[in-house]
Amino acid sequence: MSLSKPLSLARLNDVVLGSFGSLQPNEVLDHLVRYLGTWSGSDKLFMVLEVIQYAIKLVVPFLHLRARLQYRAGLRKTPDSAAAAAYAKIGSILGDSRTLWRIWGLLPIVKWLISLERSPQPTRNLLTIERLQGWSMLMYYPLEHLSYLLSHGLIPSTIPSLASLFSSTSRPIHLDASKLSLWSTRFWAFYVLLQFAHLREDFKLLRARQRSLRKGKGTGLSSIEKKELEIRWDAYWNELVTNLAYLPLTLHWSLEKGLLKNDVWVGVFGLIAGISSFRSGWKATALPSPSSSPEAAEDAVVETLGYDLST
Repeated sequence: MSLSKPLSLARLNDVVLGSFGSLQPNEVLDHLVRYLGTWSGSDKLFMVLEVIQYAIKLVVPFLHLRARLQYRAGLRKTPDSAAAAAYAKIGSILGDSRTLWRIWGLLPIVKWLISLERSPQPTRNLLTIERLQGWSMLMYYPLEHLSYLLSHGLIPSTIPSLASLFSSTSRPIHLDASKLSLWSTRFWAFYVLLQFAHLREDFKLLRARQRSLRKGKGTGLSSIEKKELEIRWDAYWNELVTNLAYLPLTLHWSLEKGLLKNDVWVGVFGLIAGISSFRSGWKATALPSPSSSPEAAEDAVVETLGYDLST
């Protein structure tokens, strides 16, 4: 009897506390942990949540309509929908959480610009384009941060001007969250437009790389070289799709009255951008196959994509 009790407790320990021992290591789970462990990866997850947020915006009016119709038919006591209110709160939390996550977004921008000046670029045009993109983000993030803090009442809407240090009659500066958000998105739209110029330079470089490999190999390309070109072209077309999806969104949010009259299109373009951005990051964090060159895979992503705005 004295031996059976410790054994039964040990068995219970193994069954309950050691239950994860029955699970096998999972490559997809390992990949997901690697991906979400990066700054870009975590924000890509918030992109997916943003798509869910826009879907919720479409569901909520339907739930309200259903509740009113059921009330008129005598199927419910009130015309209000508790589900619609709950979904609306979830959508608000999702949108707020992603904006809050970007509060540190300026740090990787500064790191990127420092690295840009210390790393040789393939062409002078690419250097100029990426410099302009970096400076556009230096304007985008602070304006978005100010708009976010203002809209939540975390900072006052009126702040003293620098002239107040020298004159007591100087006028204070009035901050408008809506205008700050509008201008921040305009700098984002400028980045997206510049990215098309970046992609044009990328296309030229990829074509030149493809021609040089074919000329250097009179008998055809090796399997490693074919894989390298495949990775580079895949990253290029993926980034083109992402940028094409971002263009109408940034233009829409840059205008006071908007560009897209139906929120369905905002959800559609957001879904496309979110999926393609997630796909690029997923491939970038994949472990290299034994038959491919890790350096080639990494260079393909960096050279083709430049800087990913979503980080």
